[in-house]
Amino acid sequence: MDDVTLSYYIKPVLVLGCGNLLFGDDGFGPKVVEYLKENCPVPDHVAIVDAGTGVRDILFDIAISERKPRKIIIIDAMDAGKEPGEIFELDVSQIPQKKIDDFSMHQLPTSNLLRELKELCSIDVKIISVQVEHIPDVVSPGISASLVGSVRDVCEKVLKECV
Repeated sequence: MDDVTLSYYIKPVLVLGCGNLLFGDDGFGPKVVEYLKENCPVPDHVAIVDAGTGVRDILFDIAISERKPRKIIIIDAMDAGKEPGEIFELDVSQIPQKKIDDFSMHQLPTSNLLRELKELCSIDVKIISVQVEHIPDVVSPGISASLVGSVRDVCEKVLKECV
């Protein structure tokens, strides 16, 4: 295990930006991580990671690790039938069933891993999401203007959760 991987486990709070930068608004989570790292005073007890599309691997490593963060904050974009750019929080139990069949962080076994981390490992799991405007079927980097305007607000919410 390298030093970067170890930081996932030894810091009490882990922020994971999920999504694929190549598919429009799906890249929201990594954009938030980028903004946090470049523009925000992140406390020393917080690890911020661009999980991209590899969040399942990270969550699985945490599940089997002896050392675990006390809180995991997931940042992702999804279609929840809200206004594009609208920020909302989900409990792990609220992840829509229709998200289970796609390639996002909500795909099984990720939603199961989040539930297990919360219920079996007593990790406080927070999901901060934003309503997508559009996720293209073909490679199209860059998030929509509706979501660009939400990046800073999500960063503020994340930092408030990092206590």
